[in-house]
Amino acid sequence: MSSRASESLAVGRVIGEVVDSFTACVKMNVIYNGSKHVSNGHELMPALIASKPRVEIGGEDMRSAYTLIMTDPDAPSPSDPYLREHLHWIVTDIPGTTDVSFGREIVSYESPKPVIGIHRYVFILYKQRGRQTVKLPATRDQFNTRSFAAENGLGSPVAAVYFNAQRETAARRR
Repeated sequence: MSSRASESLAVGRVIGEVVDSFTACVKMNVIYNGSKHVSNGHELMPALIASKPRVEIGGEDMRSAYTLIMTDPDAPSPSDPYLREHLHWIVTDIPGTTDVSFGREIVSYESPKPVIGIHRYVFILYKQRGRQTVKLPATRDQFNTRSFAAENGLGSPVAAVYFNAQRETAARRR
């Protein structure tokens, strides 16, 4: 990961609130609607993120397995995130050099629907120690990425990216 990408994760408080500092070593592309690439801190409209994105994973080879987590650390509102984190998606056993469609979706994709304020939606990628080693979390609310990674022996993230989204206002819809 470039130091700029790492810096924007820190500025966006993804490093600190969701994960500890880490060194990205795997390429990950998150693409909504076939063409909209997610980059740190950019805003995406709720209509664009209604259906799950394509997530391409780098890595050494197909023998490696990865887990992708998508979470909202700002639920229900950034000023009072008492549900932190809200889990939106988990895909496990993704072979390296493929995309998430080759993995096992253990928590189905839930469309982001921010009601109050600007929410961060974070995609975090972990390398698994082996296949089918990741267990289903108990709940979507009060999900904790760090604890989940620790309980499942995932170690530090190998990639992360986040975007911002807020409710589309009536004025914007015209």
